[in-house]
Amino acid sequence: MNWQEFTALLVLATAMSFTPGPNTTLSTALAANHGLRRAMPFVCAVPVGWGVLLSLCALGLGALVLAVPLLNWAVKLGGVAYLLWLAFKLASSRQFSEADAARLSVTFWQGAALQFVNIKAWMLALAIVSGWIAGRTEPGLRFAVVLPVMLAYAFASNLSYALAGALLRDWLRGPGGTGRRLLRFNRAMAGVLVLTALWMLFL
Repeated sequence: MNWQEFTALLVLATAMSFTPGPNTTLSTALAANHGLRRAMPFVCAVPVGWGVLLSLCALGLGALVLAVPLLNWAVKLGGVAYLLWLAFKLASSRQFSEADAARLSVTFWQGAALQFVNIKAWMLALAIVSGWIAGRTEPGLRFAVVLPVMLAYAFASNLSYALAGALLRDWLRGPGGTGRRLLRFNRAMAGVLVLTALWMLFL
C-alpha cells in the first residue's frame, strides 16, 4: 500500500468515524447519563464488533448481503427497529436515576452486535474492502494494515464523544437537580437516532 492509498484511507476513516452516527450518539448519551466509566464497555464494543464485521466482509459476507435483497432488507429493518427502540428508551429519561435503573442500558455484546445492523458501519466496511483490499495484490497484508488503523479510529471517535457527554453530565443536572436539561438532551439524542434510522431505511 503506497502513501497515497494510506492517506486516502485516513481521510475516509476520519470522515466516517468522527461524524455523528448511531455509535457516537450512543457513546455521548451513555456517558452523559451514566458517566464515562459506565460508557466505556460500549466504547470498547464498537471497534470489536466493527472489526469482526470488516473481517467477515473481507471474506465475502458483504458481497453476499449486497447480492441478496432479503438479507439487505433484514439488516436495514433490524437496525431501524433497534435504533427506534433505543430512541424511545432515551427520550423518556429525565433523571440520572431513571437512566441508571432501566431506561438506557447497552451492554458490551449489544454494542458489538449493533455494528451488524448499523448501515453506516456496513458502508464503511464495504468501502474499505472494495477500495483497499479486494482484488489487490497481497490482500492479507493490506488487511493487516487496515484493520488496526480502523479499530484505532473507531475507539478514538467514540471515546471523544463519550468524553464530551461526560463533561456535560454536571451541567445536565440543572439547577437543583431538576433534570430538565437532561430531558432535553436525551430527547435531542433520541431525535438523532430517529433521523439516523430514517436515513438507514431510505438509503
